[in-house]
Formats: sequence, structure tokens, C-alpha cells
Amino acid sequence: MSSKSNFILMAEYNKWMNASIYSAASNLSSEELAKDRGAFFGSIIGTLNHILVADIIWLKRFATHSKTFTALDSLASKPKPEKLDSLLFSELALLKQERVSLDNTILNFVNQLSEGILASNLNYQNMRGVSYSKCFAHLLLHFFNHQTHHRGQVSTLLSQLSVDLGVTDLLVKISNAQRA
Repeated sequence: MSSKSNFILMAEYNKWMNASIYSAASNLSSEELAKDRGAFFGSIIGTLNHILVADIIWLKRFATHSKTFTALDSLASKPKPEKLDSLLFSELALLKQERVSLDNTILNFVNQLSEGILASNLNYQNMRGVSYSKCFAHLLLHFFNHQTHHRGQVSTLLSQLSVDLGVTDLLVKISNAQRA
């Protein structure tokens, strides 16, 4: 199993879980979605916005690595969010539309990865302008782990509101092994 196939699996899981989260969240009113519930980014809508913001920031960084990432070309016209708590969309329907588009971009992006790129370093600056050079594959691990971390928070907030998200385990996205 290659590193690339692991990232494809994570992108597929990301897309599937985001669809589940947004479907479950659509059962709540705008007021319930916006209510501060004490999470890192306050509300359900705030947390979902944060995931989108962070994804845009990281994908724009990844796009600087290689001109072969044509899947990320659509991000060139998007402004880089200025803050991690930027509220890009206050309406769930608009946020969901952008999320679906970005999840397709992520899946196309990971399909363009090569083992050589994954083994290389990415030079980037954080939100404060501090420069770093880190292993591309490790940064992708962080990218997907960050999404899972904050979706877990949204899952908890939904559960506290008696909204059933259903199965959330990555295990359901892993194919059964072929028998020899």
C-alpha cells in the first residue's frame, strides 16, 4: 500500500464524513447552529467554518509546492482567510456548497500526488509569517487529522442536541482484503 493510497482513503473519508455532518446539521435551525456552545470556535457553524478556513489555507500552501497540482488551480482566485476563526459563511447551505466543492478539489489533489512529492519538503509561512520547511507527507497527515479533530467536536455538539450522526469510523471506508 502506497502513501498516496492512504491519502486517497483519507480524502474519501473526509468527503463522506463532511456529507454526514452537514446532513445532520441541516436538521437544526440557524439559531441552534450559531449558538455558542463553548467549543474552540464557539458554535457548530463557527467550527464548520474553521475547518473550511484551515483547509483553504493549507491547500493554498500545498499549491505553491508543485505546478503539477492543477486540481488546486481553482483556489488561486480565492482570498486567503485572514484569521482561523473567520466566518466565511453564516448560512449552512452556502457553507455546505463550498464544502462539497472543496472536498472534490481535495480528492482531485490527492490523486495528483506522487511518492516523490510526498517525500519532499514544503516551504511555507504560518499565519504569523514564521517560515517552516516540513515533510510534505507529514503536513498532509496534519491536514487530515485537523479535519477529523474538529469534526469530532461538531459530532459531540450534535450528539448533545440529540442529533444522530450515525457511523463515523474510518473503518467503514476501508475495503475488505482479497483472499489469496
